[in-house]
Amino acid sequence: MKILKTFGENAAATEAVLRELEQRGATNTAKVDPVVREVLHAVRTRGDEALREFAAKFDGLTDAQPLLVTREEMEAAWNETSEELKAAMRLAQANIRAFAERQLPRAWSFRPVEGMEVGQIVRPLGAVGCYVPGGRYPLPSTLFMTATPAQVAGVERIVVCSPKPARETLAAAYLANITEFYRVGGSQAIAAMAYGTQTIAPVDKIVGPGNLYVTAAKQAISQETGIDMPAGPTEIVVTSETGDAAGIAADLVAQAEHDPEALPILITSNAALAEEVTQQATEQARGNEIALTSLAAQGYAFVTQDAEEAQTLTNRLAPEHLTVDAGSDLRWVKNAGSVFIGHYTPQSMGDYISGPNHVLPTGRNGRIRGGLSVLDFVKVITVQQYTRDALREIGPHTIALAEAEGLKGHADSVRVRMR
Repeated sequence: MKILKTFGENAAATEAVLRELEQRGATNTAKVDPVVREVLHAVRTRGDEALREFAAKFDGLTDAQPLLVTREEMEAAWNETSEELKAAMRLAQANIRAFAERQLPRAWSFRPVEGMEVGQIVRPLGAVGCYVPGGRYPLPSTLFMTATPAQVAGVERIVVCSPKPARETLAAAYLANITEFYRVGGSQAIAAMAYGTQTIAPVDKIVGPGNLYVTAAKQAISQETGIDMPAGPTEIVVTSETGDAAGIAADLVAQAEHDPEALPILITSNAALAEEVTQQATEQARGNEIALTSLAAQGYAFVTQDAEEAQTLTNRLAPEHLTVDAGSDLRWVKNAGSVFIGHYTPQSMGDYISGPNHVLPTGRNGRIRGGLSVLDFVKVITVQQYTRDALREIGPHTIALAEAEGLKGHADSVRVRMR
């Protein structure tokens, strides 16, 4: 990790680094776009044939393996799972479900005036696709994080795609009662869920994290199929004045081990804390090559003039994960995917078991949205109704506005009913 001060003789160089971080975007997919578009086109035009070709090439799918994972395979994986892991999965699923149930919007209506009623109804999406990565690490937690909110929302059809699914992921699918699970990944899986093939019917929206190819594919199909958000490498910011150096370093290492491109950052006005955290992070990452790589390449400890500047800088970066010292810090937090408070709240708890979703906005998208939630799986449909008397009372105002805009037909559609 590099220690950079926002003041003094190196202030200009530090500001240049910060501006580059502000421009990082979710991820730069340009270098993979040609390959991804070729895959999308092939799957769209040739369906299962192309899907299996790419799955064999990139995921090692054999001719003998069906695309669809059977419930029997999932059950076998569940039966082979240790009781300790089963208990952890049950608790994670229950917490995610409980959190999503509290997020679910409700139908309501009210009457601004007598005879005029307005409100909203809430309806689930018809079909969603959940992408569960299966590359460097098996991620059964991502299956729960994507499928459970969809189930709470009432989505009728939930499709899961994951390349070379690990036993743990299959066991999670069994617990989650998933019935459509396909052993395909990458941009070809996104194409199949977006366009449909002979085996996989298309979905309305695709959610879940993935590598650069998955992200590029999601962006490419987003004009036709809904997506949650583009996702770049994992990001962590710890903004602390009084935190424990060992705990802070442990969180930085934990998120850094996700990806060599991960972004681990400490922001503090406490120079001594920055020095200690930097030293601790290097020590704790020994033997963890991925964490060491990301800490060396993208790891920063920004030392500010005061706590207020540290807070401002945090909001500028809009991190995916943010740890702060105390609940009182929430008053200044404006931009973040998910916030973790205090020494006894390691970010790993949120990755697995707390209940809030771990599919979170990266690349400063924390300025404009929060993490994946039950809201991503529902539509809020507005409703309105007038009686004849209410239309006669309020209609003239609509006529006035319509005529001011030159829309005679709009005005007449009200006027003809007021006779």
